Amino acid sequence: MRRGTVAIVGRPNVGKSSIFNRLAGEKLAITDDASGITRDRLYSNCEWLDQEFSLIDTGGIELKDVPFMEEIKAQAQLAIDEADVIVLVTDGRVGITNGDQDVVNILHRSKKPVIVAANKIDDVKFMDNIYEFYNLGVEDVYPVSALHGVGIGDLLDKIIELLPEKKIKHYDDTVEFAIIGQPNVGKSSLTNAILGTERVIVSDVAGTTRDAIDSKFTRDGKNYVVIDTAGIRKQGKIYENAEKYSVLRAIKAVERSSIVLVVLDGTKDIEEQDKRIAGYAAEYNKGVIIVVNKWDAVEKDEKSMKEYMEKIRSHFVFLSYAPIVFVSALKNQRIHTLFEQIVKVHENYTRRVSTSVLNDILLDASIMNQAPIFNGDRIKLYYGSQVEVCPPTFVIFVNDPSHMHFSYQRYLENRLREAFELSGTPLKLILRKKDE
Repeated sequence: MRRGTVAIVGRPNVGKSSIFNRLAGEKLAITDDASGITRDRLYSNCEWLDQEFSLIDTGGIELKDVPFMEEIKAQAQLAIDEADVIVLVTDGRVGITNGDQDVVNILHRSKKPVIVAANKIDDVKFMDNIYEFYNLGVEDVYPVSALHGVGIGDLLDKIIELLPEKKIKHYDDTVEFAIIGQPNVGKSSLTNAILGTERVIVSDVAGTTRDAIDSKFTRDGKNYVVIDTAGIRKQGKIYENAEKYSVLRAIKAVERSSIVLVVLDGTKDIEEQDKRIAGYAAEYNKGVIIVVNKWDAVEKDEKSMKEYMEKIRSHFVFLSYAPIVFVSALKNQRIHTLFEQIVKVHENYTRRVSTSVLNDILLDASIMNQAPIFNGDRIKLYYGSQVEVCPPTFVIFVNDPSHMHFSYQRYLENRLREAFELSGTPLKLILRKKDE
């Protein structure tokens, strides 16, 4: 179940990032990161007791030319704006400082739940120190040690208790797609090109997340919503200086979409931040189209497009299934090609296949390429069925999931992609032991 957002705030050197890493590390049911995804310490998608939530480390946002305490206050304000629950990290050995008091005063005005994590309590002799922190006017104070993992489970239990259940807004019979990418890659121009080619825009309504606009429109008889994350409407140093803030908006747009358009600037080299942003689309298992914008401004020959595609494939290994479209939003070129891919990817993302055909494919795959011996035995495939769409999710019953080598699972995924039209969509394979 998807819950809300948790932000970590506090003075420098109290262990905010260590607490963040501990909480993020407790993703017991999350699969390993896909190969090639570059992680950003600012944000993590976490899971605890089958409940998922987003985690923000405000300390990961660096503000330029801002006085020390003003920076801390700005980070606290970011937490207030973005989070449903706030964790204030303090130094459990030092006790309350003026900085702690200043931050908690800001947090109290927000009326949002605040939990104090008194860090560095890794010895029973420091346990009595936590009582001082109730003077901050906070009901929930938890002694923790980020270094040793002490108290982290109790802290997570309280976070889950306080988090609201989030219902993500969706539109009926509508293809919802988000446009994400670095600043200045042309997200706004692409949105305008998409909407500007239409004469039937139903309405512009405020999105359910901050700094995003949902634009509803119809094209060729199909209903669409484009979620644009381009514009920052708030003023102030934190929004002007903290470029990473754009990542938070992108994540929320990704959550609410079925398809994500990852926009690159075709006039520039691919950067790590491009990979980070694209990584969120992969992490949330969304349909993905990679859009190379500003292609009109590139000096090119007959090999340029092929060479750029090869560069994308080498950088975005984790999105090998994503189609690539070259456009010029400014000159409204090849927008129709983009829509062809949006329709196609949406069909694939929602595709269902029959159980009989699926099992024929699995049988053929196992005959053509026998599984290797792994962990003492060879995996045996008995039968499979599709249990979900968005993305297509298949349960395969086997003799023992521990005998599945990752390379053989990748082979099976490729065979399914060959057999069924699944370009643009991730697919999930769930292995279950067949009861004897």
